[in-house]
Amino acid sequence: MSRDVYEYAVIRVIPRIERGEQINVGVLLYCQPRGYLCARVELDAARLRALDPSADVSAVRRALTAYELACGEQPGPLAAEPLGGRFRWLTAPRSTIVQSGPVHAGLTADPDTELARLFDKLVRV
Repeated sequence: MSRDVYEYAVIRVIPRIERGEQINVGVLLYCQPRGYLCARVELDAARLRALDPSADVSAVRRALTAYELACGEQPGPLAAEPLGGRFRWLTAPRSTIVQSGPVHAGLTADPDTELARLFDKLVRV
């Protein structure tokens, strides 16, 4: 079975940028040889509120949904971009409440399985 290079980044929420505290809420995975780009997110509202009781959970959920939508074929600002361009845009450094961490790489024979493995390892408590 052949394995291909993939890149991934953890999606995180930093409710109070000045404090730097964060929770991992998703994984973004891109595998260019297989034409694969997918984001999987799950927000634990109780963990978010533990870091910032005044956090706007609805706004954070909307921002996380934007990551998922940007990976699909839905009409939107990134729809015309190739998958690699979308991945680079989604992982570009920014100082917002929802952001991605550094990009890492690996090898996989099945991007869906790898995304699930990374999600369980890096996001789920």
